[in-house]
Amino acid sequence: MKPINEQIILITGSTDGIGKLTALHLARQHAHVLIHGRNKEKVAGVVDELKKTSKNNKIEGYVADFSSLNEVRRLTEVILSRYPSLDVLVNNAAVAVSKPRLSEDGYELQLAINYLAPFLFTSLLLPALRNAAPSRIVNVSSVGQREVDFDNIMLERDFEDAKAYRQSKLALIMFTFDLAEQLKDENITVNSLHPGTYLNTNMVRNLNITPLGEPESGAEAITYLSVSENVAGITGKYFNVKTEAMANSQAYDMKARKRLRDLSIEFTGLK
Repeated sequence: MKPINEQIILITGSTDGIGKLTALHLARQHAHVLIHGRNKEKVAGVVDELKKTSKNNKIEGYVADFSSLNEVRRLTEVILSRYPSLDVLVNNAAVAVSKPRLSEDGYELQLAINYLAPFLFTSLLLPALRNAAPSRIVNVSSVGQREVDFDNIMLERDFEDAKAYRQSKLALIMFTFDLAEQLKDENITVNSLHPGTYLNTNMVRNLNITPLGEPESGAEAITYLSVSENVAGITGKYFNVKTEAMANSQAYDMKARKRLRDLSIEFTGLK
């Protein structure tokens, strides 16, 4: 890859928690960092904060609500119009909810934001990642994984918040493995990771869960997969923080991955 001070790195969900800390890590190394959030004022405030803290003015903010696939498409168009080449994409934006909620498109909210949005976003940004190759895609998943229930994928029956979250995170790993296989000859690596268990973030606190660790370790792991030469050329893997690990067995089932891919194309309207 290019020297880090020449790289353009996009991180979704980077106005707080591990996403924001990852942006700071990379900004301090003089990367050109594109942050994302859904609140315009918060995004602007974080951009100013990161510039001052990192002493790096190459930081920009972008606004989109990933519960809307139209917003995902709009943001993609903006990014591609400004940056025909993108060195690293970190899909970090995620949500955890305790009650059944639907996205703007009528999909179960956790599946929509944690999986369908990054599926569509990444797919549409592939031209820019190809132009920058060697480039990287990093998908922030979770050790909490549950098999995708294709007969009840929106959990309209027997909704459980934890089941919905874990299913969405396994879907993201399945996408990681699937895309890595598709891109294996294009010098674009695709990996996923569990950044740490119950880190002290807004998501964890809002669920009334006692944090077990600090977000700094998660940010270090994401930064490692994003730019470290130690993982150059490694693709199609799942990491538990910085250590390669095994995901749920469904992630290695090629028939299940194809079924998920076909459904994802249908749900997102991807051509």
